Amino acid sequence: MIVNAEGQVLGRMASFVAKRALRGDRVIVVNAEKAVISGTKTGIQTETDRRLGIRNWGNPKKGPYLMKRPDNFVRRVIRAMLPYNKNRYGARGREAFKDVIVFMGVPQKEIIKFDKNFNPANINEISDKNIQKKQLKRYVYVSEFCKILGNKTNLK
Repeated sequence: MIVNAEGQVLGRMASFVAKRALRGDRVIVVNAEKAVISGTKTGIQTETDRRLGIRNWGNPKKGPYLMKRPDNFVRRVIRAMLPYNKNRYGARGREAFKDVIVFMGVPQKEIIKFDKNFNPANINEISDKNIQKKQLKRYVYVSEFCKILGNKTNLK
């Protein structure tokens, strides 16, 4: 299944992808940098500063780590929706996470490696009224958020 993240609210899209992955589907997410995070830019900035301030005093190399590239950031959000580290169900979540692939843009050559029957017309839009960004008044794109985190790649 190929999901277009353009204009989708990140958390809702991530939970949708996580459920599909737990069912056993291979899920490919494209246009990860065009997903939106709901909230004001200043609110998101203060939350980011708070997260970046958390460090281990004993050894600052030990997390928490925030992914700075949009595709890795979206993949990490999807992982948070899976039972990845839970004792009883962790193995199931880790196996499902292996079937989640996230791309910036739509790299057709890369997608064909994972999905032999790829056709650009088969990219799925999540059709739920609550997911569309048109109903949000305040939002930030994932690419803008990653620039706040310190991403140095040149995204449009």
